[in-house]
Amino acid sequence: MPMIHLKSSRTIPADLLKEISAMLAETIGKPEKYVMVVAETAELMMSGTPGQAVYADVKSLGGLSPVVNHEITMKLCILFNDHLGIPGDRIFVTFQSLERDHWGWNGSTFD
Repeated sequence: MPMIHLKSSRTIPADLLKEISAMLAETIGKPEKYVMVVAETAELMMSGTPGQAVYADVKSLGGLSPVVNHEITMKLCILFNDHLGIPGDRIFVTFQSLERDHWGWNGSTFD
């Protein structure tokens, strides 16, 4: 059940959201039918300066590890730089592994 919540100083187009969804599913090893991508445009300040930036919060039931987290960070930085011109040093990514009973879907939890 991967989910990525994006806050970006620029609007993220639908085609990039789709690419992020597919990348997240593939990298974590979960079916894309369970992936959720949430994107918001926000005023962001990073390193004491306003401007283009992205904050990404990735949550999942399993599948995260130091290697996977590194790979997701690398891929997100490449995607945001290629599609929106936002450099990697203006992108923060956080990761959270959740317990199965801390995630609800379809009227129940995954416990």
